Amino acid sequence: MTSVKPLQVLVYSDDVHTRRQVMLALGRRVHPDLPELEFVEVATEPVVLQQLDSGAMDLVILDGEAVPAGGLGIAKQLKEEIYRCPPVIVLTGRPQDAWLATWSRAEAAVPHPLDPVQVAETVADVLRGGTPAALAADA
Repeated sequence: MTSVKPLQVLVYSDDVHTRRQVMLALGRRVHPDLPELEFVEVATEPVVLQQLDSGAMDLVILDGEAVPAGGLGIAKQLKEEIYRCPPVIVLTGRPQDAWLATWSRAEAAVPHPLDPVQVAETVADVLRGGTPAALAADA
C-alpha cells in the first residue's frame, strides 16, 4: 500500500476566526478521492511570501478582506513572482467581487460570509484542476 503525502494548504487571514472557518469547512480530507490536508496558518503578508518561497505549499487560500495586506493583491503578486505558483483561492467580500479574483489571477473565489459547503467544493474542484462554479458563473 502506497502512502500519499498530505497536501500543504496555506490559509492567510489577519482574522483568526476566518482562518478557523476555512479549516473547519475543509477538515482533514475535503473529499475521499483527495489526499489529506495539513494547514499552515498565516496572519501576515511577509510570512505568506516566506512560506511560498519554500516551495512546500500545494494550495493557497487568501482572505481578500485581510488588513493591511489584502489577499487579492497578494494573489496577484504570487502569480507574477512565484515560478510554478500553487493554485490560489481568494475569499472575497461579496459574490459581486468575483471579478477581482480574475484580476488577481486566482483559480477561484469564495465570498464572505463563508459557506462551508461552498468552501469545500471549491477547494476540491481546484485541487482536481477544474474550473470552480464560483468563477465560471461570473466569467
